Amino acid sequence: MPVVAVTDLSDPRLSDYAHLTDVALKKARGTEHGLYLAESLLVFERALRAGHRPRSVLALEGSVEEAIAAVGDLAEGDSAVPIFVGPSELLEQLTGYVLHRGLIASMHRPELPDALALIQSARRVVVIENVADPTNVGAIFRSVGAIGADAVLVTPRCSDPFYRRAIRVSMGTVLQVPWTRVGDWASTRELLVAAGFHVAALALTPDAVSLREFAAHAPAKLAMVLGAEGEGLTAEAIAAADTIVQIPMRHGIDSLNVAAASAVAMWALAL
Repeated sequence: MPVVAVTDLSDPRLSDYAHLTDVALKKARGTEHGLYLAESLLVFERALRAGHRPRSVLALEGSVEEAIAAVGDLAEGDSAVPIFVGPSELLEQLTGYVLHRGLIASMHRPELPDALALIQSARRVVVIENVADPTNVGAIFRSVGAIGADAVLVTPRCSDPFYRRAIRVSMGTVLQVPWTRVGDWASTRELLVAAGFHVAALALTPDAVSLREFAAHAPAKLAMVLGAEGEGLTAEAIAAADTIVQIPMRHGIDSLNVAAASAVAMWALAL
């Protein structure tokens, strides 16, 4: 693979790294499904192991050998992937931030899988509804990866798991955990029921049962629904649930941050 010294920041091949927003990358011309950025060697390697294709790599001078090794070992020897290299000060002008993680890679977004095929053999699924903060989305994915849900379904208004901050906070687990987008709650409920799932929504309602009580007799196939920061789950999500579950609290506190709640619930309901 070619190693290209960065001398001209106007080089169009560097445009993926030049202050572009996540939305702009998602709509990048010349790509089938858009692009995302993978920061650090760890995340880059996880992206490659997941079968994602790099378009290029931007590396600090001291990280070139690691980037070459990663591409050579995991990208099926794709000699066409350029690795752009330069000093920290110059690359900071290009990206707008310090590349203290050594490298960043422009990756082709993969096509999202069919939802039914994704969950057909799963036993624990997490549904993230309308969570707007990519930090929380990334934290939920990290808990999913660590504690052991099999797949994640993301609603239309939820922040994109491929956003740079979500990937960074998840430590790349959004690239490892199977996930896809779903539609409205009528179709999502139908999808989950068809695959044999009991739908449990985490919400504060008068008829909610304790997580401890629910976990003691948890269904074999379970979809856990997590709602947005602040307002929580929508009325449609609650109506689509078979059971409403709440985490017992003390000291007058009624709820946890959605990322923390996801970890607690997954731990309690893990197989």
